[in-house]
Amino acid sequence: MDLKVIFIIAFTYLYGFFELYMSFRQRGKRTIIKSGDQWSVWVLVAFIAIGYSLSFGIGATKIGRLNHWDTFFIIGAILVLLGLIIRINSILALKQHFTYTVTEIERHEIIETGLYKYIRHPGYLGQLIIFLGISTSLANWLSVLLMIIPVLVGYTYRITIEERFMKQQMGQKYIDYQKRTKRLIPFIY
Repeated sequence: MDLKVIFIIAFTYLYGFFELYMSFRQRGKRTIIKSGDQWSVWVLVAFIAIGYSLSFGIGATKIGRLNHWDTFFIIGAILVLLGLIIRINSILALKQHFTYTVTEIERHEIIETGLYKYIRHPGYLGQLIIFLGISTSLANWLSVLLMIIPVLVGYTYRITIEERFMKQQMGQKYIDYQKRTKRLIPFIY
């Protein structure tokens, strides 16, 4: 097996362990007032798993393979690094408000520092860039499509649930925040 493939698979597992660690680390650090998750975290995980399966499945073949694998591997690694920086910064900006489930916690407030000043979901943007980087590193255009499409479907669902809940809990403050910011891409979307 190619060393690049081993590295990609190893990073994928390490990133998964990072997210699990962050999930366990956050438990018990805040008091949950109300949950509005509606299983969205599991829907998201399912779509991410589908994206990984399809992306790595087609990536193991020559169908859709692009030449210059080293170039795409480096581009993918840069995207992963950029996504990690965005993801970690968004978690740090939220501090005790960071949760993996859609919940209202004690002293819940809208955070408008860092990237949250421009977009409402920088953590999700970071994750999407990570998934784009992982699939790009496979040097297969079909791998990119087969990763990003299901993952985007999962995040779109998750964002819809989360924003509906935030409007219910925070009312006009969140609606005003929505007017000042974009969902995922600063100044665009």
